[in-house]
Amino acid sequence: MNTQLDLLVVGSVALDTIETQAAARADVLGGSASYFSAAGSFLTAVGLVAVVGEDFPDEHAQFLHRLGVNTSGLEKQDGKTFRWHGRYSDDFNKRTSLDTQLNVFAGFSPMLSPAQTEARLLFLGNIDPVLQLRVLDQMKRVQLVGLDTMNFWINGSKEALLAVLRRVDFLLLNDEEARLLSGRHNLVAAAQAIQRLGPKSVIVKRGDAGALLFHEEHVFAAPAMPLVDVVDPTGAGDSFAGGFMGYLSRIWKGGTLDGMIVRRAMICGSTMASFCCEDFSLDRFRNLTHGLIDSRFRAFRQLTHFEELSL
Repeated sequence: MNTQLDLLVVGSVALDTIETQAAARADVLGGSASYFSAAGSFLTAVGLVAVVGEDFPDEHAQFLHRLGVNTSGLEKQDGKTFRWHGRYSDDFNKRTSLDTQLNVFAGFSPMLSPAQTEARLLFLGNIDPVLQLRVLDQMKRVQLVGLDTMNFWINGSKEALLAVLRRVDFLLLNDEEARLLSGRHNLVAAAQAIQRLGPKSVIVKRGDAGALLFHEEHVFAAPAMPLVDVVDPTGAGDSFAGGFMGYLSRIWKGGTLDGMIVRRAMICGSTMASFCCEDFSLDRFRNLTHGLIDSRFRAFRQLTHFEELSL
């Protein structure tokens, strides 16, 4: 197992039950850290920190290990694994949570190993901001920090969340969450207000409409890849984050973070998110190759390329 970690993710590993118009799958691998680390593993050395129960199948951990993910931070405790059951509408634009069981994840209190505290890049998955702060306090030489959050923490743990935001470089959230956090309806005004809270860059995820990057004073729109068959969009946002942070880990070696690098990281994130949607759970990553990733990245270039207007 690779012990040299450049990118560390702290989040959830879960067992999901997913229903769509076409099919249903029970107890498949899920959780923010699973999707993030799988997507990021194609680009850099990723380590994950999470907790699972004694019912967690060894085959899931072995799958992540085969991808090259450092799973030494995957702690197994007595009890059951975090479980989520959701159903998607026919057009995938609405997701209904039918059941959520935190189980051992309710007592999650991440303690990092010496090797994990040395990671250069850190992504804090969608967990309690109090825990996110504890992780940050353990890091020794982190240079870039990404953060995910949700309405539950914005409404219920605002003070702790604001403390975390003062210490992160990238905040990833959806348009509804951006409006709630900022109190602004207009997304440009919302992102600018959030930047004043601390994050240098704000990424607003918009589902099949793509994502918006607000980096310093610049705005960049990354499209979503038009897919013929969307099978399961679960984890697409986490896969986007894994591709985004994974690319930065691979390319950026310190110093000023050039805006063009961040833009390419956005497209890399969109690339990995598009693959995620093509199969249930993380199954699309099982047969994914670097050649396929390169090909789709080029397809994104064609999707957005145009010549200058000459009048």
